[in-house]
Amino acid sequence: MKTFTIPEKNAARALQQDLPLTELPFTAIAADCGITTTQLINLLKKLSGNGTLRKFGAILRHQKAGYRNNALVMWSVPPDEIERTGHRFASLSYISHCYERKPAFQGKYNLFTMLHSQEDDLAPLVNAMSQSINCNDFLILESLQEYKKTSPEYF
Repeated sequence: MKTFTIPEKNAARALQQDLPLTELPFTAIAADCGITTTQLINLLKKLSGNGTLRKFGAILRHQKAGYRNNALVMWSVPPDEIERTGHRFASLSYISHCYERKPAFQGKYNLFTMLHSQEDDLAPLVNAMSQSINCNDFLILESLQEYKKTSPEYF
């Protein structure tokens, strides 16, 4: 198990929180932790490179952003089409997440997309996606309620 220095622990603790709403959030975090921005970025690269940090991302609070409806859509895509299809879906303005699932859900649903809409009916968006990749094998899990979104804290 890796031993973290005090500045690294402080940085990890700060990065588990919301980023400060400033023009240079990493500079602000680094200053609060007593390190330089370069040191903070290098720490993130190191932790990502060794697998300690698996992802760094935003949490979309869709209802606060004006979206009334969202759904997880799972697609059964041929393995040789995953990357092309993933790039196509990820480029859509109403998709916030697009990722390959390994192992595939139920043995065949291997591409997951999170779709957000201001309309009540998601069918037109899903149908357009389906037609664009010529795939009719998908499952839709519509969100009924939004729960508090949190991430684990380690420090």
